Amino acid sequence: MTEQVFKLQETLDKLNSKKSRIFLLTMDTKGVQKASIAYNYELVKTLNDLGYNAYIMHEKNDYMGVESWLGSELSSVPHVSIESKQINVELSDLVIVPEIFGHVLEQIKSMPCEKMILCQSYDYILETLPPGTTWPVFGVHRVITTTKGQTEMIKSLMPTVDVSEIQLYIPNYFKPTSKPQSPIISIHTREPRDTMKIIKSFYLKFPQYKWISFRDLRNMSRESFAESLSDSCASVWVDDISGFGTFPLESMKCGVPVIGKVPNLQPEWMTENNGVWTYEFNKVVDVLGSYINKWLEDEIPQELYESMAKTVEGYEKESFISSVENTFKSIFDRKIRETKINLEKLTPVGVENE
Repeated sequence: MTEQVFKLQETLDKLNSKKSRIFLLTMDTKGVQKASIAYNYELVKTLNDLGYNAYIMHEKNDYMGVESWLGSELSSVPHVSIESKQINVELSDLVIVPEIFGHVLEQIKSMPCEKMILCQSYDYILETLPPGTTWPVFGVHRVITTTKGQTEMIKSLMPTVDVSEIQLYIPNYFKPTSKPQSPIISIHTREPRDTMKIIKSFYLKFPQYKWISFRDLRNMSRESFAESLSDSCASVWVDDISGFGTFPLESMKCGVPVIGKVPNLQPEWMTENNGVWTYEFNKVVDVLGSYINKWLEDEIPQELYESMAKTVEGYEKESFISSVENTFKSIFDRKIRETKINLEKLTPVGVENE
């Protein structure tokens, strides 16, 4: 058996037995809460639960990790460091690269394994790619994303790539409080300066509501985040380049109405009835003031709460697990087929593989 045939046979054996590895490149947020990183960890944990060998791959040995805000169950998934130089990537392996890491594609182009893109934020697709280049230029032909809207965006830029969708889920500790909600407004914006603009403008325009507090939910553990959110009477969301919109869905699952600005790529879950939406940033404060007035008068329509509950029904853990299982079964079934075909091309007719 030639060396090439031996390697292909070894690759096939590892693929069939799920001994091949999946590496998901993940940035170090230095302990700062980030929904995209939570998704990475949920994905890696689910893959391991399904019998795959999946790892969080990070660049430096001093990677801070996520236990402080995601907890020990998720943070305990296997990790590997690129800096340690102990990763010997093989033909049977799969390396998943988030879109923001486009600059590493040239560096890993010669790796013998398959490479895929994980695109959670369409706005970063071209961020680190040289002008005129696409992922297929670097030998990357497959993408995982989280929404139909982002699938359409990716296909419009790179029509030849194969795109799969794995929607995230909202954990069950995001739930309505059993107590009356407090006169507190939870606020989440991509830019901290937008948070301050909204808060200051609100108190200037509605001085009669100075007794109502704002709560910025940055840098909290995820479960504390959920508990604080559920205690609020409203949430405010501004994120123009959001690819999905986790915070509004978390709010809805907590039974907290959302006042928000419609982002550039409108989320597929967004309807006229499941939140209070505006297309203009400068109107967010006015809409919020009107909502607070209705909340104090107990005039929030029941239809809003019903629409919120209906919206989040599809974002359950079981659906996420099923989607991960089906997507990666398809990926590895294809890899097995391709490996068998390549092996047959190199094996003389009538000679069985040992």
